[in-house]
Amino acid sequence: MMPTPSIAYLALGDSYTIGEGAGYADRWPVQLAALARAYGLQLADPEVIAKTGWTTAELQEAIAASGNHRHDYGLVSLLVGVNNQYRGQSQALYRAEFRQLLATAQAYAGGQAGRVVVLSIPDWGQTPFAATQDRPPALLGHEIDQFNAVAQAECQAAGVAFVDITDLTRAAAGDAHQFTTDGLHYTSPHMRQWAARALPVVQGLLQ
Repeated sequence: MMPTPSIAYLALGDSYTIGEGAGYADRWPVQLAALARAYGLQLADPEVIAKTGWTTAELQEAIAASGNHRHDYGLVSLLVGVNNQYRGQSQALYRAEFRQLLATAQAYAGGQAGRVVVLSIPDWGQTPFAATQDRPPALLGHEIDQFNAVAQAECQAAGVAFVDITDLTRAAAGDAHQFTTDGLHYTSPHMRQWAARALPVVQGLLQ
């Protein structure tokens, strides 16, 4: 008999965390938990605070409104920022709000930065959806790199693990099978790559 998962997991984010257009089991945090259990790490399926379209500020507001005051999560993941970039918000604003979210994530993890993991923002400029927009993919990619540089620097300052999956999203360019029907979000096999890349980092944090 398999032991009951004992490591509580909270996933924070936006449409990429909930896997917009894909099924529950296809979400990268759910796939991460499943992979972790396959390797003997008893990580529970995630509780989720995430919604399509949320910016950093909207995520923080939703967290405050959630009524979730736990401080005993063994793992907290965070992937947010694409909507800040999409709406043309400044990197300075993103930095301030992302820093606050990192502090919130650490609070959920009992104040332990070593129980928090951040994934980089996917490059939506390489999606079929982007081809319908009047915004050059190269410019989008450059802006996303800048936002990711902010996130990585803030993670480093806070002692939080940062996992770069942006290159995986760029490698999906031109392959319609890696995208859901909206042409913007990702299918289960693609998000499994994110989970697989995050897995050894999470194993190192939790073991």
